[in-house]
Amino acid sequence: MPGESRIGTLINDLRKARGWSQRRLADEINNAFGTNLTSQYVNKWINGKVKPRGAHLRHLSAVLDVPLAVLEGEVRRRTFLTDVAGAAIAPVVASDLLSAGFTARLQGGPTTEAWEAKLATYGTDYMSLGAADIQRRVAGELVVVQQQLDSPRLWSVASRLMTLYAKTFPGADGAKAAHWYKLAAQSADQSADDDARVWVRGRAAIALGYEGASLGLADVLADQAMAISSKPSLGLVNAVMGKAHAAALRGDHDAALTLAEEGRRIFDKAGSYEQTSDYAVPWWRMNVFLSLLYARLGDEKAAVDAQEQAQRELPATLPRFATHLELHRGLMLARSGDKPAGMAYAKAAMDALPPEKHSLTLRMLMAEVDAS
Repeated sequence: MPGESRIGTLINDLRKARGWSQRRLADEINNAFGTNLTSQYVNKWINGKVKPRGAHLRHLSAVLDVPLAVLEGEVRRRTFLTDVAGAAIAPVVASDLLSAGFTARLQGGPTTEAWEAKLATYGTDYMSLGAADIQRRVAGELVVVQQQLDSPRLWSVASRLMTLYAKTFPGADGAKAAHWYKLAAQSADQSADDDARVWVRGRAAIALGYEGASLGLADVLADQAMAISSKPSLGLVNAVMGKAHAAALRGDHDAALTLAEEGRRIFDKAGSYEQTSDYAVPWWRMNVFLSLLYARLGDEKAAVDAQEQAQRELPATLPRFATHLELHRGLMLARSGDKPAGMAYAKAAMDALPPEKHSLTLRMLMAEVDAS
């Protein structure tokens, strides 16, 4: 492209990798940071007519999930994009990770019990940390654990780490998230542990259904989970609720409601007391699932009831999930016919949350409100 700069080329390649138009990139930044960026201005970045600086660089770093140092240093796009396609880590870190992997193979890595403790920590950290930070950390763990896959229990560990890793990619990205969810399911099968097989598939299904992305894959994974075991479990709750969201987004109102009721029945037998882990489904989180589902179905009374139930028990340490509930209210307003009010409400909720707490899923919910 004539006149484009190296940073413009990088921005262009990254937005294309996500399937975003220049307008979509501008909207992602506007929704996340309350700016008034235009697609014409994005085009000036890409063509090298204007170089993004200061706040614009930070905004691009956040929405494109690219380290700020990469944008500031204008590294060669091939170096960075190859890195993203691989382990999503900076080349300077790759040497340490490779060393850790070989060391684990030659000398033995963490014990199975230590891996289980790591999983518990990641489950808690995911609830409050950003996707980019979790992605880099889990990439490193996957490099090590793949050298230790000599027992069913470690295949179970690996499958759960892969599921968490998949969730750090935007569902709208499609290929990367789908690839890792499928690989996680295959790895769980190596564990011969039905609980792990169901959980991995169920967690993928609710993530995709909640985000409104790859609904076909959400259905397939949910159906597989339900076929593996009918025993009430957190994995089965996730699977059924993921399938419910997929039905709602397709406009199948009756199927969505039937699945939601089934999900409630399973939750009554398998709901967890743990409040702040991604591996848990406590009462407040079940109601976050229901809140969005009913908002999508246009059932305002049921949605508001679920929102109030969630707010009663939502830990104050998880403000991101309070923002989820506010975006559900914005979606209800937009679906009721008052899109300007819905967008204003949702935008105010996003503005109240510190930018570093914004997640890929929240940005996708903003896009859903805008598209209503």
